[in-house]
Amino acid sequence: MTDPSDLPYRPCAGVMLIDAQGRAFVGQRLDTTLEAWQMPQGGIDPGEDALAAALRELGEETGVRPEHVELIAEAPTELFYDLPPELVGKVWKGKWRGQRQRWFLFRFTGTDADIDIATPHPEFRAWRWSDPADLPAMIVPFKKALYEQVLTAFAPHLG
Repeated sequence: MTDPSDLPYRPCAGVMLIDAQGRAFVGQRLDTTLEAWQMPQGGIDPGEDALAAALRELGEETGVRPEHVELIAEAPTELFYDLPPELVGKVWKGKWRGQRQRWFLFRFTGTDADIDIATPHPEFRAWRWSDPADLPAMIVPFKKALYEQVLTAFAPHLG
């Protein structure tokens, strides 16, 4: 078995999308039966800018187009999480030990009708707006500390 510490982190972009009331978009993943909700996020392609990846992932996962968001802030540093040992070697073809993520905070300027999770490659089976303070309790446990770091990074812009 590969030692997880020998594996690199997968480069990713994450999006905290907030509505006019300051609530955050969360989606319930299609690929799990857990009651886990998460914010949009995904891999950064080789040579792709993190902000471009964030906007692309947002569109791919939520149907939200760039003209319906405005950038508020970017987390000042990359944030990391490790996969639990039982998932290392099973997800992402066993190439990564976890993710290193660039997080962006966007204000959603559209309407709920501009959100469509029935995308060509759907990731979510349901979505809703949630109080940002509730996010760490909604995510899979191994990402809880990451979500707390995201909230700390964006605290000056929330609530």
